[in-house]
Amino acid sequence: MHRIAHAISALPDNPALSARIVVNGVVGICDPLGGLYLPDLDILVVSDLHLEKGSAFACRGMMLPPYDTLATLRILDAVISRHNPKTVISLGDNFHDRVGSALMPDLFRGMIETMACGREWIWINGNHDPDGTTALPGSSMDELNHAGMIFRHEPALNAAAGEIAGHLHPSATVRRRKNTCAAPALRQTAAA
Repeated sequence: MHRIAHAISALPDNPALSARIVVNGVVGICDPLGGLYLPDLDILVVSDLHLEKGSAFACRGMMLPPYDTLATLRILDAVISRHNPKTVISLGDNFHDRVGSALMPDLFRGMIETMACGREWIWINGNHDPDGTTALPGSSMDELNHAGMIFRHEPALNAAAGEIAGHLHPSATVRRRKNTCAAPALRQTAAA
């Protein structure tokens, strides 16, 4: 975990590392920590956090290192600290399964409460967590229409102008000995 904190602190606050995009006339800054900051709207967009993934797998007998949630929350805290947004929108698959937010340890719940303090927090429901969150700050919804933008988890088949969606996180296919398997996302944090 020390390596995670060191890696986060080692990322320079250098505009050259961020990419600027325009979506439906709204400027966005793609932060290398995995967020999309919309400065004119003062919104930070993240996606596919998959919090409590290790716990979900452990319940199924597959043991993963138990610090995925802590690592993801530390990176989320760093990107929030960098931009200090008025609003955070998390575009679904916030938790790895339907019970992740209900069973999340108090330590992690407290970290989210601290990050959400003084700002609006919107949890968009995803295919992994369609029922929303339990006992966390903010509100859960299927999609949000705001300032000419549509925030949702899965891209629509006929996407409207201004759609910002998650769900399609980076992955790779690995071939080995005539078998093909999908590799997990390269990063736990959001890439909006």
